[in-house]
Amino acid sequence: TLPDHFLSLVDIVYIGQFSFLEEKQVNALFVDGSLFITNVQDDNDDLIDDIVHETAHAVEDRFQQFIYEDGKIEQQFLLKRSKLKRILTHQGYDVAHIDFLNVDYDKNLDLYLYKEIGYDILEQLTVDIFTNPYGATSLREYFASGFEECCAGDKRYLKNTSPVLYDKIMLLIDTYLDKSNI
Repeated sequence: TLPDHFLSLVDIVYIGQFSFLEEKQVNALFVDGSLFITNVQDDNDDLIDDIVHETAHAVEDRFQQFIYEDGKIEQQFLLKRSKLKRILTHQGYDVAHIDFLNVDYDKNLDLYLYKEIGYDILEQLTVDIFTNPYGATSLREYFASGFEECCAGDKRYLKNTSPVLYDKIMLLIDTYLDKSNI
């Protein structure tokens, strides 16, 4: 389900045990044209999700201007972040120390969502806001999580949850369907 022309943006895929993945406590990373993915996976679907998600970062690197130049995805993301803040406040979580308007990756926010709230609870609270809890951590992860949902998940769910992101991803796929455009 992943368009072949986007796979061409990845030079090589390494699967194994990598200390830098363990240090960052992540399953996969896209670095300088390479995908690094841990060989410790729940199942084949988990591995595929990691490949698609990290390929999304390759796509984002290559087409960053096309994806973000109109500001619509960022605007949608910030509206979702504001809604998340209201929900968490209503649920009694202390969010005063979190900057919900920062679209860049923030380790404090990531740890707060992952460790203090927990993705199981966050998933229940954001089921109609984000395609998955990790998509709330930054604009880049919002894009990658949406791309993953579009290519390896449920396109209709993405369209209903994040219509602006869905439209941009579909336009990206349609526009760059011909490899010569890459």
